Amino acid sequence: MAHLSPVDLLVLHAVRLNGFAGTAAVAARFDLDADQTREDLLDAEAYGRVSRSAFTDLGGWSLTQAGYRHNEAQLRDELDHTGARGTVTAAHEQFLPLNARASQVFTTWQLDAGDPADTLHQLARLADRLHHLERLVAARLSRFAGYHARFTAALVQAVDDPAWITGVEVDSCHKVWFELHEDLIATLGISR
Repeated sequence: MAHLSPVDLLVLHAVRLNGFAGTAAVAARFDLDADQTREDLLDAEAYGRVSRSAFTDLGGWSLTQAGYRHNEAQLRDELDHTGARGTVTAAHEQFLPLNARASQVFTTWQLDAGDPADTLHQLARLADRLHHLERLVAARLSRFAGYHARFTAALVQAVDDPAWITGVEVDSCHKVWFELHEDLIATLGISR
């Protein structure tokens, strides 16, 4: 059975994966209770692990340096406790060539908008490979579940709205892919 990560780890990790997010988005990332997430964020703020900022009508949370260090320690402890380091390492190794391909597809799309049908076809092929990779790692750490479903959902939306390929205002293919990459390297304690 896959390991269920502690809620305090999930809250900080959701902030990390989002970069900057409101309480509702932090809670939604791992399907957490919104009220409890707000309390957990306030606790994390009291410990200096997150900070809240607002720009006009946009407000959200981001990790402080202390928060990054604490989340890294949580992830390291989780890998040690579950013995999942080998599985996550293998998933990361499988991810690297896929990431090179995905980066090429996203860059081509962003530079000249490429051929929409070809771009979607290439992303669908990546989605197939992502499905296997997710199953591998989510079998050990449940918090990795859902990337394939989100990526596939973005692909479906992209048929009618190309913003779902690389858009930042939606849960686009690029956003999901970037988040998975961050999740893998954060979990392993490595940098890009």
